[in-house]
Amino acid sequence: MIQHFFRVGLRQLRHNKTFSGINIVGLAMGLATCFMILLYILDESSYDTRHESGNRVYRIYSDNSKGETWAASAAPVAAAIKGGMPEVEKAARILTFPDISTMLVSHEQSGIKKQFFETNGYYVDAEFFEIFTYRFLYGTPATSLQQPNSVVISSTMADKFFPVNNGQPVNPIGKTLTIQTPFGPFAYVVTGVFDPAFQKSHLPANYFLSMQNGDMSQWVDQQTSFIGNNVFHTYVKLKDQSDFQKTGEKINALFQAKAGGSMKAAGFWQRLRLQAMPDIYLHSAMPNELMANGDIQSLYILGSIGLFLMLIACVNFVNLSTARSERRAREVGLRKVMGAGRVSLIRQFLAESMVVSMLSLVIAVVAVQFLLPLFNQLTGKGIRISDQYAAIGWMVLLTVTTGFLAGCYPAFYLSSFRPIGTLKGRLLAGFTATAIRRGLVVFQFTVSACLILAAIVIHHQLSYVRSQSLGFRQQQQLIIPLQKSYLNSEDNYQTLRNALLQLPEITSVTSASAYPGATNLNDMLFFPEGKTAADNVDIHLAAVEENYIETLGIQLVAGRSFSKDFHLDSSSIIVNEAAVKQLGFTSQQAIGKTIRYDVNNNKGAMTIVGVVRNFHYESLHHTIRPFGFTTESFGNRFGFCIASLSTTNYSNLLKKIGSKWLALHPDVPFDFSFLDQQFYKHYAKEQKTASLINYFTLIAIVIACLGLLGLAAFSVEQRTREIGVRKVLGATTFQVTSLLSKDFVYLVAVSLLLAGPLSWWAMKRWLQAFVYRVDLEWWMFAIAGSIALFAAIVTIGSQAIRIAWINPARSLRSE
Repeated sequence: MIQHFFRVGLRQLRHNKTFSGINIVGLAMGLATCFMILLYILDESSYDTRHESGNRVYRIYSDNSKGETWAASAAPVAAAIKGGMPEVEKAARILTFPDISTMLVSHEQSGIKKQFFETNGYYVDAEFFEIFTYRFLYGTPATSLQQPNSVVISSTMADKFFPVNNGQPVNPIGKTLTIQTPFGPFAYVVTGVFDPAFQKSHLPANYFLSMQNGDMSQWVDQQTSFIGNNVFHTYVKLKDQSDFQKTGEKINALFQAKAGGSMKAAGFWQRLRLQAMPDIYLHSAMPNELMANGDIQSLYILGSIGLFLMLIACVNFVNLSTARSERRAREVGLRKVMGAGRVSLIRQFLAESMVVSMLSLVIAVVAVQFLLPLFNQLTGKGIRISDQYAAIGWMVLLTVTTGFLAGCYPAFYLSSFRPIGTLKGRLLAGFTATAIRRGLVVFQFTVSACLILAAIVIHHQLSYVRSQSLGFRQQQQLIIPLQKSYLNSEDNYQTLRNALLQLPEITSVTSASAYPGATNLNDMLFFPEGKTAADNVDIHLAAVEENYIETLGIQLVAGRSFSKDFHLDSSSIIVNEAAVKQLGFTSQQAIGKTIRYDVNNNKGAMTIVGVVRNFHYESLHHTIRPFGFTTESFGNRFGFCIASLSTTNYSNLLKKIGSKWLALHPDVPFDFSFLDQQFYKHYAKEQKTASLINYFTLIAIVIACLGLLGLAAFSVEQRTREIGVRKVLGATTFQVTSLLSKDFVYLVAVSLLLAGPLSWWAMKRWLQAFVYRVDLEWWMFAIAGSIALFAAIVTIGSQAIRIAWINPARSLRSE
């Protein structure tokens, strides 16, 4: 019996190739899109899921009186918690900062030296691998970092330095790597090798260094204050029965007991809180995260798009199946006369639906296999179907469910026909069936119009942030990192600067500890002379060379810039208008004023010598905050070399610069970036979302238009004789086309009216992520509506014009 149902289903596909093709293609497009979105969501949701005790691991973060959150804490917090909190089983710190984000690693054997710049290295406490689970290929996790100058490396890194020898893998344990740290070159012994593919993590590590190393331990031991230098990412593993909320309150109480007096003296408050490790990747976006985390909102958006695309594809199936009911009416009548019951008919029509669904799934899987490389390129992922067996199971379940649900209404609708009426050919389309089809068409184009508007708004916002004046010259600025201890001396910088200025394409060269868009900014609490720490203003800082402001084109509104002619500029500061306002001055009044700082027994005073116009040193996600420049204090001003270029022929110029670099530093690879590219990396998440929505919008329009094409073809087929009569009576092609199109255009117009408020609400929420954003204007809605209406008119018109051009004699003979 089941075989019979499926044979009949296949026969129906062959007899109705056009409508079956529309159904299969539309459903396959929906399934393929949903499949890729599902793969992406599962991949994003897989971070930090394979730690053995992951549900008991928490990160300590802080918030303060200014409403700011910080993903790290001070150095002594971990030790204080271990010593005073019986609820905590283990505690460990992770240390990273820009000076160690990229380090030169080398290994020499038998006179052959290999060296590479390695990224994602972290200093960690010895207990790190007792909290985090990594699969070790060599070595023992628990003891791997107990000795000073130990390093645990990834298998990827091991393959570069210790490749396969005579077909046999090399065991790196006990071998030595020389790493150029911020404190100079140090030799490290490899004590472990881990598999980086074992699990995805918010900690994208390539290697781990023992924090007890000779290069780092002395500096770490000096960090005895509980406030300031919040650069240690501290993690705790609680005991099985621990109540994390109460434990979090106790940790904060311990912190207040240790740091409360210092915070009160400094004029601010701060508290510690716990964040579950599984929540970090998708639910945390603090300023100093270990990596650019994912975004749960993006998953909600993509998941919703996938769901709506599947619904649009299902709508096509339901609409075309019910619209073709008159063709199947006599078949239903004959089957009932021959003794077929309603249940048997329902099974038949559900089997036909399943045939369409399974064929669509096969096409969708093949399409996904071909399109996945493009999807990975758009999303920056490395997703493979073979890694996500769960996705395959979900897709089969989704396909079966889709086939069942999409087939239910046509099955019950067709099986309800009375045999007498159907055999006499007097079946009329009921009001309910027609209303449902129209409602489903409205739903399809409402979703499509919303996606079109979303694509327009996102594109406009990203264009806005790219064209917005940032208050400095971001174009044609070359950045050369000099953060390493062997590069960031003044002598090395001056030698490089002189070499670069010999090139006519370079107009100016400067240096700084940070540049606009960088995340490695220092900050300090300042208060005006004559006031107290209660009047503190948190000012972010960068140490710069004297010509930095001129090189980046930052506008000076009061006072002067730095100059080597002023020997006291080592204690001078230039601030922006936001800092001046919070300090209680006007720009002119601020010149010559002294501002003081007094934190952790670190006292000093700076004299304001200049005020610059507010500029965006952070992305447009953030409002402009107080900022200041110094020449000596608060950072190494030789961390980055910045060169202004007068040419856009970058490839030729970079070859010249690379040659000069090689002559100065033959053992150090030349590294560079461009200021505008570095700044726009802050919008990578939005750019990725925009690209995906553009593609999904196109798919939604195509699926909706396929369904509309099928309905239009069916409408034309039903009214063929009527069209012939009208043409005989003198109706023009335009009149016939208008007659056939007006009902569908009306439905699309209704969908646009519904899409307006829905998309306005959704995009208003999305834009709230930007402090500086575009307004939702009428022309955006007009363009979105015009695109949807144009697509619908072209789709309907193609069928209407085709029948309008047919000789009326043929139309009248059609029945």
